[in-house]
Amino acid sequence: MSKVLGVDIGGSSVKAGLVDVSAAALVGELIAGPTPHPATPQAVMGVIQSLAGQLPCTGRVGVAVPSVVKRGIIRSAANIDQAWIGSDGAALIERTLGRPAEVLNDADAAGIAEMRWGAGRGVTGPVIMLTFGTGIGTALFIEGRLFPNSELGHMELNGVEAEKWASAHVKTALQLDWPAWLARVNDYLARMQALFWPDLFILGGAVSEHFADFAPLLRCEAEIRPAQFAGQAGVIGAALAAAEADGLPTAPAS
Repeated sequence: MSKVLGVDIGGSSVKAGLVDVSAAALVGELIAGPTPHPATPQAVMGVIQSLAGQLPCTGRVGVAVPSVVKRGIIRSAANIDQAWIGSDGAALIERTLGRPAEVLNDADAAGIAEMRWGAGRGVTGPVIMLTFGTGIGTALFIEGRLFPNSELGHMELNGVEAEKWASAHVKTALQLDWPAWLARVNDYLARMQALFWPDLFILGGAVSEHFADFAPLLRCEAEIRPAQFAGQAGVIGAALAAAEADGLPTAPAS
């Protein structure tokens, strides 16, 4: 068993888990702590240190962040404190845990998990992973290869950022029922379809666990599948990225 620690920093919680990358499976359950407010780097590091202490393992840590990440440097901050911008995310983790880290965009991490081991496995055409949570994360793939840091949850839709129109947080905040929220999601899907013409959308985030309830309300020319790993995808993808950076053997895609 090759156990790798994956961490997913979200706007409402920080999740962590051990992933057996040789078997494409979580080891036990995810654990989580509330995202601090303000979610400064130092405050979030405290949460990560506490979670990591409950999940003992060695080797590189994978960390998914709601940010553009360029060569380990945090270049944006969505639903976390602006103090993250310009920081060296990998160095922060290494100083906190005493171990090297692989840091990547959270939607990219979720997409990697789904394309390698989940709902997108074996799909070679254009695929867009969408994660609905505090915001909307996006990850674009062609022939299984990632175009990183797409950040299309921030594009304009109906006069506001798309994630302020159709995220899962908006559904909760406005107390929208499924039909009202899915009408907004369909607006977003239509815009994405018009711009990118994917073969497949993968809908992720915890809301995807209810896919069977709302799937009949979705309207899109492309195929739509629920994320196989739902709210676990960011943790799994982060661990997979860390494993590959360390050269560990991982489960095959098929």
